[in-house]
Order: sequence, then C-alpha cells, then structure tokens
Amino acid sequence: MSRSPIFFIRFIHNMEPRNETTVSEFLLLEDAELQPVLFSLFLSMYPVTILGNLLIILAVISDSHLHTPMYLFLSNLSLADICLSTATVPKMLANIRTRSQSITYAGCLTQMFFVLGSATLENFLLAVMAYDRYVAICHPLRYAVIMNLRLCGLLILLCLSVSIMDALLHDMMVLQLSFCTHLEIPLFFCEVVQVIKLTCSDTLINNILIYFAAVVFRGVPLSGIIFSYTQIACSVLRMASASGKFKAFSTCGSHLSVVSFSAFTHSPRKTAVASMMYTVVTPMMNPFIHSLRNRDMTEAIRKLSATIPSFL
Repeated sequence: MSRSPIFFIRFIHNMEPRNETTVSEFLLLEDAELQPVLFSLFLSMYPVTILGNLLIILAVISDSHLHTPMYLFLSNLSLADICLSTATVPKMLANIRTRSQSITYAGCLTQMFFVLGSATLENFLLAVMAYDRYVAICHPLRYAVIMNLRLCGLLILLCLSVSIMDALLHDMMVLQLSFCTHLEIPLFFCEVVQVIKLTCSDTLINNILIYFAAVVFRGVPLSGIIFSYTQIACSVLRMASASGKFKAFSTCGSHLSVVSFSAFTHSPRKTAVASMMYTVVTPMMNPFIHSLRNRDMTEAIRKLSATIPSFL
C-alpha cells in the first residue's frame, strides 16, 4: 500500500554525562523523484506569499485612504503571514535541495518560536479584525470614537506581546527537557507538541501548558470571532434595505473568508499535509482573498504597482 509524501524531522539528542550535543535532520521518506516536484512547488509558492503580503503592507502605507483600523490590522496580519511562512519554507527548501536534511537544536527552537508566535498573533489579529467589523456595523455612529488610533495601537501591542509570551514560554519549557536518541517527528518543521513527544523527561507540566495555551490563545480569539459575527448577523438581519445588507456583508466578506480558510487548514495539524497547508498555503492565499474581494485594496495595489517602475 502506497503512502503519501511525508516529511520527518529526525531530532537527535546524544546524551553524555553533563555533555549534551543536539543535531536535527529533516527526512523525506518517499521516492527521491518527488523531491524536485516538492521543491518546485514550494519555491514557486514562497515568493508569491512574500510578494502578495508585502504588496498589502506597502499599499496600506502608501495610500492615505487605507489609513483606517481595518487596514492597519490587515497589514499586521500580512506581516504575521510573512513571518510564519519564512520560519519554515526557506529551511525546508534548503533541506530538499542539499539533501542534508539537517537543522541545529537552536534552529529548531528558533523555528518553534516564530511558528508559535506568528500563529498566535494571527489568531488574535483575526479576532481584533472581527471586533472592528462588529463596531463598524453594529455601532457605526460611534465607530470613529471607539476605534481610535490609541486603541488600535494598544490592541496591536497586546496581540504582539501575548504572542511573544506564548512562544517564549513554550521554548523555555522545552529547554528544560532531556531527549532520547534518533527520534522522528511526522512534520516538515519543528512543532512544539511533536518535539515534546520525543523527550525522556516528565512532560506533565508541558502538556498542561499546551492545553492551557490552546484554551486561552486559540479559544479566546475564536470565541471573540464567533461573538462578533453573531452580533453582526443579528444586526444585518434587522436592516430593512437589501442594499444595506449587501454593503454590510461586503465589508466583512474577505475577513470571513480568511477566518474560514484558516479554521479549515488549522484543524487537523497532526498530519504533514495539513501543517503544510497552514504554514504555506494559508499565508499565500490571504493576500488574494483580501485584494480580490476588496475594491479599495485592489485600487491601492494597482496604484502602487504603477509607481514601482519609476523607482527602479
């Protein structure tokens, strides 16, 4: 019976008396013929991801019409997508290209930090964006007062601080563990849950921390998104005019698409294919979803693209 292509991290922790060395390796446990295909696929997707998200950031900065809370949050979401993709794809491409399949222990911890931090930041930014749409649709007359520049800055700073704290805490807990020899993770990058499974130490505290973080840093943003869009749906249904309902839906349609797409790719992350979807495909698709469904963003990107050649 054939198996689908799957990446493995070989996480080797050679333990000597008080003298520990750590070496990590990526292994593709399928036919070598598939590696050029995967290399070409990831190599084509990564520049699209970087360029698409970078265009959104530059468009928001350059166009004064986009200096609003919604686009401020969107540019930070694009930055989180760039970090998430950059934390995994370049190293994966290098491993496939060189066939060395190696990553240092410090590199593994660094990768975990940026993947965790970027994913948590994305979750909270999506919740903040949902709250922004809730205020805009349910309290339009008070929107400018509620979503002022100071509050937006504080929300972004809070999201960033919580994300860094979450990632740093998990890394520090992993640093306290001792690992066995020649162990493998069925993913193409260092993921904290899978790395903890490799340890020979007691992982009770680590597992408690992981479940606590899942509830707080995933459950709280999800609850906020559900609450916001429940209130938005109730408010839209009370509108008398069909044009008002369409306008209200169009202002949050792209965000709903991103939330739905992220939820779809984030749910079964135990498999290599699902983790690839979350770390590679989702960051690439977000710019397309926001630009294709948003006339203001499309126009800003068009103007930006027209001015770029003059600077070259």
